[in-house]
Amino acid sequence: MAEGGWNLDTLPGRPMPLGCSMTAHGWNFAVFSRHATGVSLLLCSADSPATVRRVVDLDPACQRTGDVWHVAVTGLPPGAAYGWRVAGPYEPDRGHRFNAAKVLLDPCAEALVGTAHWADGEDVEPAVAGVRCLVPQTEEFDWQNDCPPGHAWEDTIIYETHVRGFSIDGSSGVTHPGTFLGVIDKIPYFLSLGITALELMPVQEFPEHASMPIDVTTGRRLRNYWGYNTAAFFAPKEAYSTRAYPGCQVEEFKTMVRALHAAGIEVILDVVFNHTAEGDADGPTLSYRGLDNGLYYLLDPAERSRYLNYSGCGNTLNCSHPVVRDHVLDCLRFWTTEMHVDGFRFDLASVLGRGEHGELLADPPLIERIAEDPILHRVKLIAEAWDAGGAYQVGSFPGQRFSEWNGRFRDDVRRYWRGDGGMAGAFASRLCGSADIYRHAGKQPLHSINFVTCHDGFTLNDLVSYRDKHNEANGESNRDGSDHNLSANHGVEGETDDPAIESMRRRQIRNLLATLLLSRGVPLLLGGDEFRRTQSGNNNAYCQDNHVSWYDWRRLDSHRSVFEFAARMIEFRKRQAILRVGRFYTDEELTWFDPSGGRPDWHNAGAFGCVIADGAGRGQLCLLFNPEARDVAFTVPAGWSADAWQVEIDTVSEASDGRPEAPLGDGAWVLRSRSLKVLTRPGTG
Repeated sequence: MAEGGWNLDTLPGRPMPLGCSMTAHGWNFAVFSRHATGVSLLLCSADSPATVRRVVDLDPACQRTGDVWHVAVTGLPPGAAYGWRVAGPYEPDRGHRFNAAKVLLDPCAEALVGTAHWADGEDVEPAVAGVRCLVPQTEEFDWQNDCPPGHAWEDTIIYETHVRGFSIDGSSGVTHPGTFLGVIDKIPYFLSLGITALELMPVQEFPEHASMPIDVTTGRRLRNYWGYNTAAFFAPKEAYSTRAYPGCQVEEFKTMVRALHAAGIEVILDVVFNHTAEGDADGPTLSYRGLDNGLYYLLDPAERSRYLNYSGCGNTLNCSHPVVRDHVLDCLRFWTTEMHVDGFRFDLASVLGRGEHGELLADPPLIERIAEDPILHRVKLIAEAWDAGGAYQVGSFPGQRFSEWNGRFRDDVRRYWRGDGGMAGAFASRLCGSADIYRHAGKQPLHSINFVTCHDGFTLNDLVSYRDKHNEANGESNRDGSDHNLSANHGVEGETDDPAIESMRRRQIRNLLATLLLSRGVPLLLGGDEFRRTQSGNNNAYCQDNHVSWYDWRRLDSHRSVFEFAARMIEFRKRQAILRVGRFYTDEELTWFDPSGGRPDWHNAGAFGCVIADGAGRGQLCLLFNPEARDVAFTVPAGWSADAWQVEIDTVSEASDGRPEAPLGDGAWVLRSRSLKVLTRPGTG
């Protein structure tokens, strides 16, 4: 049938695969909905996605197989887009929220068009904004024999960053700021720093304005910057592309991955399978709610009009349901096979292990299936092992495949360097891979993703510059964000020209960076910390798509010494294999001592040191730590000679690369207040 210049015909189609897929004669469309009474496919042009060119009403007698509705369309021209209308009962008390007036996104759509409305408008629903799913491109991408770098966990150094914020500022100097292609321009920078993997904050499509607060200065709705509010899990974000043509985000994402792989850098995606952008009962209907609300989401058994909320964002995906489990697995396989990503970090991963009533399962089927899936068996899996419902599973997250963000590493290292009393024992454990957390579950140091800062909270600069959070710009009267920052301002809240305060802040930054890279486990560096990126004390900048969050690359010049210290510490870690071993230290490998040369009293100690020996019992490294406000002199422990060592790292030094400005000297080892030293034996460093 000719329709507005389109010569289209339809066939019954097939139920698999879900989504939109090419056949020998055209395109097959398939969508799941168990409780729908009617389904229609809406076809339009990507150039004018809000204008419907053809409506295809599906016949359940021949175009429904089980719970899957399907249709094949022939004659569809290039650049076509589509959406779904789904009719069914609107009975919130029974969990149903069908609304045939809404245009729904395909959960398996590989690209969206028209998403500029999500950033510029107040109403995020596709029925109003004209957001549609794009029929996939038919041209094969030239991967140029791309192979994953395949770095072992023990050799991995992760750099967490945000695609847009990383290069959107004019100071970045990239050709396409704020895009996947902009990341490519910074590959020489990544190589000079020495990282091996990028962990990208969410790149799947999300609406910037869904459920956001109002900017108190402009009266307009703030924009979701972080992206932990997914609307289309298979689709790379259109706003992170050049918008050169509809769907270019797919090719540009692949181009970024290919270039990073060629440079030996892995790509890890931060994925959000705990909730969606549809929010609570007052949120927009975008996809899942209009397809089968009571199946896709956890609902209160006592009042099925209410959503269980273990994500803190209004709803929780029903990951215990087989259909949802298959959907998550299909998505992960897609990003692995079609987009060539190397790993996933699962936001609020404890949600993945909750049952249909919200209970934590002993053997969660989805987590096991992800871990044992043959397609995913070599990708890196990282769990944020907690959720907003009170679960905290650091050290006990199910399964041996998943490494875990170690929140206790962050907290204990911050406390120790802030000078809190009684923290030496916990700090020593974090330094050695957190055996007290992981050993009981049969896990090893490489299950610990060590971090001092991440996207959620203060940047490293702000951690040593602010005592309190300053989130007034978020429009919530400074109530949002954690009050548990374990930070210190060292005399002045915020920026200062005081040279003594600035000197101490730089020293503390070096202490924290050095600790991260001296610790067994997998280090994660927050992007921009290596040149003192600041958010002006905002510890919850999720809604600040502006200079609060964007990287100001001018700071790389003004804080070049911090960058060079970070790069030197990464290079030092790579040279010292003993720091990267994927097991816990043995008693024979470590000699602990306090400043007097005796055994530390871990409950009361502040300053302490250790000698790390190789398998033959020879000392390779000596690490000395002093978080106290006074200088501390160390007596050489029995069996070691002071003149047998040379100083490799001294965080007191203001030298640009962190090398000591003076030799160690004879006799006792002296540590200045709040500093650390790394010593090596000649020929071992």
